[in-house]
Amino acid sequence: MSGHDTHTPDGHDHTGHDPDRGAATAAGGAGAAAAATSVGAERMALIRTRLAALEPDLLDIDDESHLHAGHAGAEGGASHFRVRIVSPRFAGLTPVARHRLVYHQLADLIPFPIHALALDTPAFKE
Repeated sequence: MSGHDTHTPDGHDHTGHDPDRGAATAAGGAGAAAAATSVGAERMALIRTRLAALEPDLLDIDDESHLHAGHAGAEGGASHFRVRIVSPRFAGLTPVARHRLVYHQLADLIPFPIHALALDTPAFKE
């Protein structure tokens, strides 16, 4: 089950995506899908809370765990996320330094509950 979370500083979802809506409708799969969606949503909220310290102008979080089913790192329920974050705090920093800022905010969540994190951290005007 994939999840996507995009917000701007006003706290509103501008994607038209309904994060509370489950996509699974198959008999018997709805309960497991709902549980996976709930866990993914909770983890995305945790990432969002941690990254708020960077005062992002844009924070887009995708749960890509479903793409890694069966992968050794996904065993035990660890998640894979793709994060795009634009922050004025990135001004003048190299891409590596931007990534370090993000990882610093999430350090205690790696390797569990976050197993993998793909980052896109453009400078404010990129």
